[in-house]
Amino acid sequence: MYVRRRSTRTVLVIAAVVTTVLLSVAMLVIVTNWKFDRELATPPAPPPAKPIPPAKVTTAQLAALPRSTTWTTVSEAEPDSQPFAANDGLVVHPRAQKVVYAEPGGPAIAVLPTTQLDQPTWLPVVETRPGWMRVLLPSRPNGSTGWIHTGDGKTKESHSPYQVRIDLSDRRLAVFKDGQETGSWQVGIGTDQTPTPVGRTFLLAALSPSGVSYSPVILPLGSHSEKLKTYDGGPGTVGLHGWPDKSVFGHAVSHGCVRLPKPALDAVTHLPLGTMIIIND
Repeated sequence: MYVRRRSTRTVLVIAAVVTTVLLSVAMLVIVTNWKFDRELATPPAPPPAKPIPPAKVTTAQLAALPRSTTWTTVSEAEPDSQPFAANDGLVVHPRAQKVVYAEPGGPAIAVLPTTQLDQPTWLPVVETRPGWMRVLLPSRPNGSTGWIHTGDGKTKESHSPYQVRIDLSDRRLAVFKDGQETGSWQVGIGTDQTPTPVGRTFLLAALSPSGVSYSPVILPLGSHSEKLKTYDGGPGTVGLHGWPDKSVFGHAVSHGCVRLPKPALDAVTHLPLGTMIIIND
């Protein structure tokens, strides 16, 4: 009887040990699976992308490239892929002449001067990559874009809190600051024969030319008439300007420019150069 009781006790001890081991293994499996699931749910962040260096451009190649201005055409420029999207207000100014590329590390397509119409070049940024910015260009065709290398420290960045929207069907211009509308006015737009071009563009310059009686200020944009290759000695640049006859507002009457009443002209005259302007049909 004594031996039998001892054997029973031994069996119980062994069973307890086995149970403890099995529970430990089960807990290890549960913890391992939990850690594995967490690793699957939160993968490690990829390392930051290294900036792509710009392609080398020889002196001869540089001289052969077109200048990107309101007077020129950059035929190899990529079209704007989001012609009605707003940007975050980022604008950039080249402190020195910049080469424009089709893409980061890609071929050179133009040269961007530091000034436009004797005023500093400021362009809206529509895409960024490490060391690069994609900008809207002031040259033809409308909606042209290009990449400039910003990793050399020869650019200046700023931010415009403003945006201008022009609705051609309503013939109305609205100004926004930080996403909030600050004013809206009926305007005159282009006729069916010489329509105001649609898409996003930007404020290129603010001019006060002598001998112009219809507006104290003319604001050229980074877009051009699709019908007129030239107008009044210029390259057919579309602009915003005032108009003394109030009867034109709300009608399609111009050669492509947008005619503004005085309060609207006052509102847009002091906007920062490079401010995005989106024109919807």
